[in-house]
Amino acid sequence: MPPHLSADRPAAQPPRRGAVDALISQTRQLRGEMDAVRRDAPVDGADAQGRWQRALCDLAMHQLNDLDQHLAQLRDGPPPAPVEPAPAPAAPGEGSLLSRVGSAEWNLLTDEASWSGELYQILGRDPGAPPLTLDELPSLVLDEDRPMLTAMVTDCLIDAKPIDGEFRVVRPDGGVRTVHIMGEPVLDTDGSTAAMWAVLRDVSELRRSQRTVSETRDSLRHDRNFAQNEHRLAVELQEAVLPPWHGSLRSTRRGREALDLAAHYLPSSATALMGGDWYDALELPDGETLLSVGDLTGHGVTVASGMAMLLGALRGMAMAGTQPGQLLSWLNRLVDASVQPVLGSAVCCRYRPGTRTLTWAQAGHPAPLLFRNGTGRILTPPHGVLLGATSGAAYGQAEETLEDGDLLLLHTDGLVPRCHGAAAVQRLLDLAPRFDGARTAQDCVRMVVEEFGETRREDDACVLVARVGG
Repeated sequence: MPPHLSADRPAAQPPRRGAVDALISQTRQLRGEMDAVRRDAPVDGADAQGRWQRALCDLAMHQLNDLDQHLAQLRDGPPPAPVEPAPAPAAPGEGSLLSRVGSAEWNLLTDEASWSGELYQILGRDPGAPPLTLDELPSLVLDEDRPMLTAMVTDCLIDAKPIDGEFRVVRPDGGVRTVHIMGEPVLDTDGSTAAMWAVLRDVSELRRSQRTVSETRDSLRHDRNFAQNEHRLAVELQEAVLPPWHGSLRSTRRGREALDLAAHYLPSSATALMGGDWYDALELPDGETLLSVGDLTGHGVTVASGMAMLLGALRGMAMAGTQPGQLLSWLNRLVDASVQPVLGSAVCCRYRPGTRTLTWAQAGHPAPLLFRNGTGRILTPPHGVLLGATSGAAYGQAEETLEDGDLLLLHTDGLVPRCHGAAAVQRLLDLAPRFDGARTAQDCVRMVVEEFGETRREDDACVLVARVGG
């Protein structure tokens, strides 16, 4: 395309080669650093944040590649005029940067048009066909983009405004490409518009990358909002079902056989979603007291609602006089029949104050710990498998006679971070001398929280303390 003329300013001078080489060097260095960041970006398709990070890296690399090739073209100057017919149109997305940047000039005095071979490729036109005039150009453009293109051309020809915008064209093969156009009017000696020139660039891949970034950003925002809402709903559900998280639970007062009760819930620091851990203490019609702790696998609203269902069923059956072993058998049937497959563990105890008898059963759960006179021990657990592990499971019962001043500690897995099984139990038993000097159950719970309530916790946990003769 011949250079355009303008009577109101001199022709631009070419940039110094050394300055452009320096820019190319800086761009390639930045591209290498960006590529290293992209390789480190998460590639897990299920993670919205990882997809967003990867899309941003791809977009940055795409733009840096284009910038590098633009600068190389600026340094080397325009390509020589072709002596052979232009090649056939390239498929969308193929070819070098030069095949994605074309130019055109439309002479208003002669109504002639001049296109570069690259523009034919961008628009998918036959190189042997005559270039389209300004009146014919909108025939390639999508209907919804034609008014915008017409307005830009009109402003350029009538008001001598520069053109800078985008429109979408439909190629003969049916493909849609996004084209960015930049141009200016060509003025004659009396200042009137004699022609219009433009550089047109196929930015389809760039816009596709930008859409990917936008979509993954929106997906990430949606996932975060969903997680926040789910966390809020789970917290509200848990607060509505469980006794208060802080402060003493209500005490059962029957003379010297009273139980002083306190509990605490410790959320996980590894996830914002609520788990299925629960604790409960309930005075029963016959004067006995139900104590229970349990845990359902998983996190979120579904698990919290499952926990609420089990806790409601447990309370109802205990109020009807069901003993712990039979109670867990029925809970197992309830879990086994649930729509969402889940596993759970639990300890259920009934305390009879008249005889200080503790009757208890467990379903794959850590056994209660009994502290007496400055020492502690784990109660020998009766037989019991996880809730939901097998249909028709039977659960044994055990009895323990408590003494005045005894302290019973029930807890869920995860109370002692980074410790499991015997190691976790031993760390709890090591608190026995401190418990011996405590005045209330709440003091004991506070000691547990101070010892194990650290910020880095992989799983939710809860602890329930019952002190005889409180």
